[in-house]
Amino acid sequence: MSSIHDKDREKQALNFIEEVTSNAAEVQLRVLSSILERNAHTEYLNRHGLHGRTDRKSFKECLPVITYEDLEPEIQRIANGDTSPILSALPISEFLTSSGTSAGQRKLMPTISEELERRCLLYSLLMPVMNQYLSDLDKGKGMYLFFVKSEAKTPGGLLTRPVLTSYYKSRYFIDRPYDPYNVYTSPNETVLCSDAHQSMYCQLLCGLVQKSEVLRMGAVFASGFLRAIRFLEQHWEEFCEDIKRGELNDCITDSAARAAVMQILARPNPELADAIGRECAKDSWRGIITRLWPNTKYIDVIVTGTMAQYIPTLDYYSGGLPLVCTMYASSECYFGLNLNPLCPPSQVSYTLLPNMAYFEFLPVHNNKQEEDLYRSGVISKTTSPKIKEDDELVELVDVEMGKEYELVITTYAGIYFFIPFM
Repeated sequence: MSSIHDKDREKQALNFIEEVTSNAAEVQLRVLSSILERNAHTEYLNRHGLHGRTDRKSFKECLPVITYEDLEPEIQRIANGDTSPILSALPISEFLTSSGTSAGQRKLMPTISEELERRCLLYSLLMPVMNQYLSDLDKGKGMYLFFVKSEAKTPGGLLTRPVLTSYYKSRYFIDRPYDPYNVYTSPNETVLCSDAHQSMYCQLLCGLVQKSEVLRMGAVFASGFLRAIRFLEQHWEEFCEDIKRGELNDCITDSAARAAVMQILARPNPELADAIGRECAKDSWRGIITRLWPNTKYIDVIVTGTMAQYIPTLDYYSGGLPLVCTMYASSECYFGLNLNPLCPPSQVSYTLLPNMAYFEFLPVHNNKQEEDLYRSGVISKTTSPKIKEDDELVELVDVEMGKEYELVITTYAGIYFFIPFM
């Protein structure tokens, strides 16, 4: 049974969502004022004529709408070790690498340490929303496949890494307080294992050992979740042998991960190994997820955009479990969440939380012939031909149903550009 404290925390989270979205115009104005006040004397804002002014009218009149490429010289200076207040009055703590590229290189998104708190705030809202649709999610565990990726350093010594690697290696993840709605089958040590093969092996094995406790499972992207299924197809016999003997395969050489898994493996369990083996040895793997993890209520994985192609395969393996897309985020900014998480993937929409950043919207004009030329490289422009230079930006509260926009963000870390999601 959930404690009174858990219910109070859930109520507070839902009230917070209601409050900030109901007062979006006021919240957005406060966010912009806060960003401009703290960064009032940065080089970038002064160069464009703000000179300490923090009102929205001056901001809109002075700052141009730009792309990442326009801001790249400033970003490169920071990467090379310039610590002067170029974009942000607060120190840049690290660079988050984007999945997109600029001239063949991954984009570097400057961030400040307090952004982790905002990301964690968004994470804290996900389960209170989900609890409105499914009950008893605190009665078991989540089998989530989390992975860290490689890190590098800029010439100036700042870390560059994906946003999720930054989060998993932070105290907010490693030292997170106990929450019955966020208990995972994967020990931290297996998530933080830098060897992708060993990390996958350990996390899947832990999920199999605790299979009766799994109520939900997932990964970040559908493609990653299906890689785990393929890995299971290739290694299920080894998993069964480990469980039968109560000993971890010698291929796992990461000492921290090995010690953590051995605490879960604990003792020989031939009955569990045989039950898993019987399912995996069948000719068809249709519904293998619900056959191995029968208490699973949904799969938490991104299946929108380019990931939609994997929906039929996920349905095949899961037996038609709900595919839930919980949140909308990127290395540039965390944006919002899905308030109707059990909707079909084709109907997913996200509610932007107005406290995360200052959001504006550029109207999109669909000229298919011109857009095709742009995509094929015949037309070379900094921005998409969908965007017209004389278009006025639309406020978050003024977007209109049925119209298409590109998102323009202004973040606490001093990012001022639009993100072309084409």
